[in-house]
Amino acid sequence: MMKFAVPIIASVFFFVGCTPDMDESSKDETQVPLFVNDGGLDLSTGFRATIVADSTYNNARHIVVNDNGDIYVKIRSDKESGVLALRDTTGDGKVNIQAKFSAVNGTGMDIYNGYLYASSKTEVFRYKLNSGALLPDTTAEVVITGFPEQTQHAAKSFTFDDSGHIYVNVGAPSNACMEKLRTIGSKGQDPCPQRTWQASIWRFSADQLGQTQQEHGHQYCTGIRNCVALDWNHQSNGLFAVMHGRDQLSMFWPEMYDDMQNAELPAEEFLQIDDGDDFGWPFCYYDPAKNLKVLAPEFGGDGVQTDRCAEKKDPVLAFPAHFAPNDLLFYRGDQFPEKYRNGAFVAFHGSWNRAPEPQKGFLVAFVPFRNGLPTGEWEVFADGFSELETIAGPTDAKHRPMGLAEGPDGSLYITDSLKGKIWRITYNDLTS
Repeated sequence: MMKFAVPIIASVFFFVGCTPDMDESSKDETQVPLFVNDGGLDLSTGFRATIVADSTYNNARHIVVNDNGDIYVKIRSDKESGVLALRDTTGDGKVNIQAKFSAVNGTGMDIYNGYLYASSKTEVFRYKLNSGALLPDTTAEVVITGFPEQTQHAAKSFTFDDSGHIYVNVGAPSNACMEKLRTIGSKGQDPCPQRTWQASIWRFSADQLGQTQQEHGHQYCTGIRNCVALDWNHQSNGLFAVMHGRDQLSMFWPEMYDDMQNAELPAEEFLQIDDGDDFGWPFCYYDPAKNLKVLAPEFGGDGVQTDRCAEKKDPVLAFPAHFAPNDLLFYRGDQFPEKYRNGAFVAFHGSWNRAPEPQKGFLVAFVPFRNGLPTGEWEVFADGFSELETIAGPTDAKHRPMGLAEGPDGSLYITDSLKGKIWRITYNDLTS
């Protein structure tokens, strides 16, 4: 059994002046009332946003909520890292206990078979949850290690199926596998060596410790640039992900693309993934206006030619360019109206590559599903995170939605990566 000790950072805060036992079970989450919409978000009628935590740590990433209502958030920044554990002991829907442990920088976070799973940029580990206790056993067990060191797209997000497997995103460490990294007119590497261990999603055993990518991993799909947003659809029993599309078409190929085309190309692809699929990165990108994958300019493309891309798997839905999908959640609860059940929520972190056009995204979208696939349209579920009408750059936004989680009562939790705010979205049928 591989373990490594991750020190607890002595940071336990009591926001309401009380010092309840850290092992005391939290109040039943289903008894938390539905609040007025004090969260400042734009939502459809009947939905309300509550601020669970107004400010935690900067760069809050993925989030998970335990069956007792305890919240765990992954922290990733240059100054702060680790796992944040949050609890509401008063039943008012506001966090009043906050404890931080671990010193590992990363994004992924989930609960599986009594363990809190988390990831760094090169490994996945887990902590044993203790019944009734907010903090788990803080000696981390290494589940998977050996992922390549990389400076771009290093987040190891993950999800679990119903058959004992974990699926880990291993992003491509580049924009388009160019011979000279992000250089005007540079051709692409063909074949692209990054497709061997990166630019793919890998499957492992969820419970086996001490696995390595090289010895135990199965490359489940390839040809993806980076899928921070992925989730297992338990209704259709299949893997889905939303991919970050490539950037800077007009910067690197100004003779072929203008700034408006750069702002609208390529789509952020919603992928339905089967074992062995190839989605075409870096050779291809998806043009939503043409409804097809075209050959990238690094590989001789002209914005029209399809070439080898005709053989690559298409997305099931195309989102606007550069929205930056950073989490995906299939809704399994019953608090929200019927249309939301088994549909997908997507957190869009917001663009940086649309200038001189305004930046877009900074919202949570909803995708209705029928018979295991999107019905063909998507809608804005929650907006107003940026608090701005026009956004010139992503740092201008007041908040950026990042992580999604479903509470035990069917409410939806959303994290903010700028100030660490956490919202809880509830529904109350005002007509009943």
